[in-house]
Amino acid sequence: MKENLNSQPENPSGTPLTLLKFVARSGLASRRGSFELIKNGNISVNGNIITEPSFPLAGDEVVTANKKRLQVTERHYFMLNKPVGYICTNDDPNAQLKAVDLIDVRGVRLFSVGRLDKDSEGLLLFTDDGDFAARLTHPRYGIIKTYKVWTDKPLSIKMIDTLCEGVTDQGEKLSALSITPESELVYIFKMKEGKKREIRRLIGSLNRKTARLQRIAVGGLFLGDLPAGKWKPLSSREIKLALRNQ
Repeated sequence: MKENLNSQPENPSGTPLTLLKFVARSGLASRRGSFELIKNGNISVNGNIITEPSFPLAGDEVVTANKKRLQVTERHYFMLNKPVGYICTNDDPNAQLKAVDLIDVRGVRLFSVGRLDKDSEGLLLFTDDGDFAARLTHPRYGIIKTYKVWTDKPLSIKMIDTLCEGVTDQGEKLSALSITPESELVYIFKMKEGKKREIRRLIGSLNRKTARLQRIAVGGLFLGDLPAGKWKPLSSREIKLALRNQ
C-alpha cells in the first residue's frame, strides 16, 4: 500500500536560504534557468526587483515572477538499506530490481544521492532535493562516507598504508581517507570522493577481492539497525547529521 509522503521543511539543513535556491525549488526553472531569470530582472521580492542570486531570504517574503507569486515545493528525504542485487538508476527500462521501487510512496519523483553498485548494500539516501544531493556528493563539501568491507584475504599494515597513500587505476588516482581493521578479513573504510567502484578497485590493486561491501554511514548519519530492503523518512535532525561529518 502506498504511504503518504513525509515532507520536511523547505530548508531543513539550516543553511541560508537564497533567492536562487527559492526560485529553483519553486519549480519555475532549473537552477541555471533560475539564475538567468534573477540576473535579467524577472524576479521580485516584496515588490522590489532583485538581480542578485545570493540575496538572502528570511522565509516570509513574497517572491514573484512576472507578478505571479512563487511557492516553494516541499522536499522529501528517505533512507533505504539497499539489498544486494538492486541498481540505483531510475531510468534503465530493462532493470528488474531498482532500489527506488523499494520506497513505497506516491506523488514525488525520487533519485538516489550518490550510488551503490549492484553488488553492494547498505545506506542509500533518496530525495527530490538537488541542493541536498549536491552537498552530499560534491567533493568540495568533503562529506565522508563510511563502509564496512569484507575481503577474501587479509590486508597487511603496509597494504593499508598503500591504499591510504593512493594508487593509480586506469589513469585515475584512488585512495581511502582511512582504513581501520575490525578483524582479519573485515575493515572500516572512510572515503571522501566516491569514484566509481573505488573501494573494489583499491582492493583489486592488491590482488585481493571484495567479498562484501556495506555502506554504514553518510556524514554523521548511520544505518543503524534498519533491516535490508526497508526504508524510513529522515527527520530534520537526521538530515543535518548527514550533512556534517562525525
